[in-house]
Amino acid sequence: MSKALLIIDYTNDFVADDGKLTCGKAAQDIENNIAAKVRQYYETNEYIIIANDLHYKDDLSHPESRLFPEHNISGTEGRNVYGKVGDLLNEILKSKYSKIRFFDKTRYSAFAKTYLQAYLEEENIDTIELCGVCTDICILHTAVDAYNLGYFNTIIDSRCVASFNQTGHDWALNHFRNTLGFTVY
Repeated sequence: MSKALLIIDYTNDFVADDGKLTCGKAAQDIENNIAAKVRQYYETNEYIIIANDLHYKDDLSHPESRLFPEHNISGTEGRNVYGKVGDLLNEILKSKYSKIRFFDKTRYSAFAKTYLQAYLEEENIDTIELCGVCTDICILHTAVDAYNLGYFNTIIDSRCVASFNQTGHDWALNHFRNTLGFTVY
C-alpha cells in the first residue's frame, strides 16, 4: 500500500494578497511547510495529488456563486498553484515524475464528481495526507468524504492547512481528530 499527499486549493485566488477569495496571511504562512511536504513526498517516491477548484466566468448556476465571489476561473492566473509550491511542482513535472496528478474539482470535496477515489484505488493508496485551504471548507469536506469512503489512515498536519478564520480552523482540526479519528499534529 502507498501514501499520497493531497494538496487542496493552494492557488493564487485562495492564497495571494490579491486573490479573488484569499485566506491571505494565514495561507501564505503555510507555504514553506507545504513545499517541504512536496519535496519529502517526491524524494521518498510517494504520490502527490493536486485538487483545485475549477469554475467558469459568470456561471450563476454553480451553488458557490450565491456564497462567494468568482474564484479559480478557468484559464486565469488565479487557478495556478501559489508561489514556492507551484514552482516546486513545475520543477517536479519537468523531471517526468510519474506519481503526480492534477484533479479539477467543482465542489468543496476533492472526491465529489472527480476520479480521485478511482485513482487512489488504482494506485493502491491507503493513506492520504491533506494540506491546503480552507481547513473548515474544502479540507473538511474532503476529510469527511475520505472517512466515509474508508480512508481511515488520513493525516492532517496543522502547519499545512489554513482558513479564513481561526475559529473555523480550530473547530475543523478538532473534528478531524475527535470525530473522524484522523491523525492531526
